[in-house]
Amino acid sequence: MIEAELKARVRDPEEVARRLGQYGTSRVERYWDTYYDDGRTLSGRDQELRVRTVENARGKRSVLTFKDAVIDAESGSKPEHESEIAEVEALHAILSGLGYRPFIAFEKRCRNYEFEARGRRMLATLVRVPEIEGDYLEVETLVESSDDLPAALAGIREVLAELGIGEAELTRELYTEAVAATRRTNARPAHSEAGQVPT
Repeated sequence: MIEAELKARVRDPEEVARRLGQYGTSRVERYWDTYYDDGRTLSGRDQELRVRTVENARGKRSVLTFKDAVIDAESGSKPEHESEIAEVEALHAILSGLGYRPFIAFEKRCRNYEFEARGRRMLATLVRVPEIEGDYLEVETLVESSDDLPAALAGIREVLAELGIGEAELTRELYTEAVAATRRTNARPAHSEAGQVPT
């Protein structure tokens, strides 16, 4: 399957949530994402290997996801393979034994809305990553072939427009890169005007 997805920065998350409420009810979830690589081989091929643990009112579950290279540069849509995992600690041990190491892990706080629109099953997610300033909206649907991708993305754009999100708000920013940049900035020592580290 191919994940057709568009992401936007949201200036008024409460208004977007109000409009999303017209599509259906929401569920609040927290994600803990860990991304793996073996010496940047995967990232060098624009691939992703992720272990996600999802917590909601019903409990926790974990999912292993592999995303292949981008097939649509404008949206960043990728082929995706995903499977639920019964024993997440065993999975972490297996990946480590195969030579994969975590290169970044972070939390996402999400409000998910699942609904039918434009003849497709869609998932809209309002996202806040505590380490990144601002709010995001992701809207996605799954398609079976790249031939259907343009129509799926057009449908997503129509939904975004109904939510008050325009083309100017769309972004290809990656959470992994934004979190890494924040951590690098926070790790730098503060210098005085004279260029010395304060004591």
